[in-house]
Amino acid sequence: MSATAASPAEPVEGHEEALVSQLRALEDLKCAAAAAQARAALDLDTARRRAEAAAGVPADQRGRGVAAEVALARRESPHQGSRLLGLARTLVADMPRTLAALESGVISEWRATLIVRETICLSAENRHAVDTALAADSGALEGVGTQGVKDRARRIALRLEPAAAVARARKAVGERYVSCRPAPDAMAYLTALLPATEAISAYSALSRHADTLTTAGSNRGLGRGQLMADALVERVTGAPAGSVKADVHLIMTDRTLFQGDSEPAYLPGYGPVPAQIARDLLREHAEKRGADGSGTLDGRAAHVWLRRLYTAPETGQLVGMESRARLFPPGLRRLIAARDATCRTPYCDAPIRHTDHVVPWRLTGTTSADGGQGLCENCNYIKEATGWSSRTMPGSANGIERRTPTGHTYVSTSPPLPGTRLPGASRPRMAMSRRTPRPMHSVIDLILYPAAA
Repeated sequence: MSATAASPAEPVEGHEEALVSQLRALEDLKCAAAAAQARAALDLDTARRRAEAAAGVPADQRGRGVAAEVALARRESPHQGSRLLGLARTLVADMPRTLAALESGVISEWRATLIVRETICLSAENRHAVDTALAADSGALEGVGTQGVKDRARRIALRLEPAAAVARARKAVGERYVSCRPAPDAMAYLTALLPATEAISAYSALSRHADTLTTAGSNRGLGRGQLMADALVERVTGAPAGSVKADVHLIMTDRTLFQGDSEPAYLPGYGPVPAQIARDLLREHAEKRGADGSGTLDGRAAHVWLRRLYTAPETGQLVGMESRARLFPPGLRRLIAARDATCRTPYCDAPIRHTDHVVPWRLTGTTSADGGQGLCENCNYIKEATGWSSRTMPGSANGIERRTPTGHTYVSTSPPLPGTRLPGASRPRMAMSRRTPRPMHSVIDLILYPAAA
């Protein structure tokens, strides 16, 4: 019975204490389950590698796809599966005391991950030494925050193998990147992984800029964070914040665009956005054009391209184009990318890098929208591993079923495009609007971008 359901109508002495104890017991159970999952993941990897070795699979191909199986079983992305399998290997083989702390609830799975991450550059012998040192220090893990756990593991690792830490830091410079991921309320997180000195320098420059404007009274009523965010956009794009300076795809129904319908629009790379926000973006883009009607945006020609897509009104499936070519033509790739939005592997939200056949072309000889899927690079390679297969599911919203070497199946479907009628949902009536039933919905894919300077 849940704690809420068991709550008495009148206060009972000791009831609150019992609830707190229940929360702690459930947290300990989660930690114990994570430790059991780590052991099961490593056992699966070991059994698969032994079976493939007996079957004559080359050593460098053994265990391929196991991390993805772990991820699917845990409802995580394939990238997370690699991390979880690596965590399992390190904890079971080199850090049994940290694993025991996880199993007993002293640390969470995430804190165990941080300890492993801080010691991954060490030899197996020195990882074992860090494991022993942390266990011997009774205050190293119990009651310590996330940063404290990470700092303790890092200090011990730096003492044991300073050269390895230096080599790892130098290698990390080559792994810098920038990513963009959705945030609530039509916002997004723009994140950069940089060398610490460069990141601190960039942040300090933005901070000084905001402080200068505020001191001079030129902040226009904006807060410090807003000023820093605007300065970042202006310095990266070379244009004032709020201007559209790169390709932006915005997918909406014609009713949303022309009739003021409330059906949300879709921004690839982000997800659904309110209809009015989409119309505001278009209006702001138009208002920034030259006042002389020349259609310029800061001296450059501004364009809005409309590409009409058609979807079946009940299923929301895009009307597909057929091709006899083995490779997907550009138009068909765009259609599949608009339909799938992100990688079609279940739980994977990575951007689409490859357009691929659900069933290999060598078996079907056809290239079509229904038989195509958008995948990230990693998932496209994983599906070629021994024992993996995929098939389309007729009658579903572009459903694809994945089958792993153990026979487990996982299904993914395309996200509903604007205009798709969801099960059990009715479209709100619009005042002074009468529509004639038609066999397809019209969806507009708008591309906003300025011409090259």
